Amino acid sequence: MPATPDALAPLQRRTVRTLAASQTLGAIGQLAGVAVATLLAEELSGSEEYAGLGGTFQTLGSALAAVLLARIASRRGRRAALVTGYALGVIGAVGTVAAAVTGSFTLLLASALLFGGATASNNAARYAATDLATPEHRGRDLSTVVWATTIGAVAGPNLVGPGGRVAELLGLPPLSGTFVFSIVGFALAIGALTALLRPDPLLEARSLALATGGPAHVHGSFASGLRAIGAHPAALLGLIVVAIGHAVMVSVMVMTPLHMKHGHASLSVVGFVISIHVLGMFAFSPLVGRAVDRLGGRTVALVGSAILLAATLLAASTDPGASHLLELALFLLGLGWSCTLVSGSTLLTGALPTSDAPAAQGVSDAAMGVAGGGGAALAGVVVAQAGYSALALGAAVLAALVAVAVGIVRV
Repeated sequence: MPATPDALAPLQRRTVRTLAASQTLGAIGQLAGVAVATLLAEELSGSEEYAGLGGTFQTLGSALAAVLLARIASRRGRRAALVTGYALGVIGAVGTVAAAVTGSFTLLLASALLFGGATASNNAARYAATDLATPEHRGRDLSTVVWATTIGAVAGPNLVGPGGRVAELLGLPPLSGTFVFSIVGFALAIGALTALLRPDPLLEARSLALATGGPAHVHGSFASGLRAIGAHPAALLGLIVVAIGHAVMVSVMVMTPLHMKHGHASLSVVGFVISIHVLGMFAFSPLVGRAVDRLGGRTVALVGSAILLAATLLAASTDPGASHLLELALFLLGLGWSCTLVSGSTLLTGALPTSDAPAAQGVSDAAMGVAGGGGAALAGVVVAQAGYSALALGAAVLAALVAVAVGIVRV
């Protein structure tokens, strides 16, 4: 039986709390690995030109997993989909440790694809928060789950140093120890979702829609998601904003550890700077969500474009190594990404009926993953051939395109 309208508010609060808890745990696992993926890829490949491929394969893996998780959500609900993504992350983290032990770059890339499944679950959790949300609080609830990532995401990169000590205790290569924390974080997220995400929010929303005369057929394929987005300009704009914002953030972020290493920054300092970046990504998302609810997604997307532009121009002006200017640039890079993610996701979700939402959300996250993966792959080549400043300036051009899209796509 679906929940009654009076029961929806407490059910939604419980759902958001559960998603927030799992998001914290999953973020510890995800960001702990992301912080060293570029360095491990460079070490195993022997070339900084291929250093960006570690992040590339993680983001491409998240894109592929997003499509899979959307189909699972359409058929079995959010809980089954999110658990599947984190399970893939566990397998990927184990494979990454094995790749470091054996020195296999090929195994590292294959494991990075699977590791991306956890990223897909972290991304999809924000949509699960909107299944039972009221329209006037959709941005708030979505951003609350995004904000919950703050604790785990800030802690994750700072586990780089302790990860080295764990690796020493276990007799593993130094950079692989961080992925031990990934395994633990993903496993705990699976446990929290399995035990607490009941009833499933998407299945409840679907039951309510049917009870009020909504469509009985649920669309879960990639093609149906594309059609739904194409039929709703607001959803299309949301996808564009999310994908471009993510490409800007990932392309600069994945090469920053290498930029700092060239200036002889220590692993602990690298982890600290990445944690500042992640703080910008997640800590202010509730304010971003409330701004979306009050001002609209288009306005906040424009703000995000301006912040990303400032961040990339600042990053382009920094010298190799650690600096306060680079810290500020990475913080703003995260904050601008938060604006584009929350505004774009809210635009997309608000434009679609429950029957179309999971498939379209999967398409959006797949596009986000492809954009991020392509940005990370190109970033390694650009840095190897022209340097970090050239990469940041190219990202600045992309940041400006978010504002162009807001002006062109009318909703």
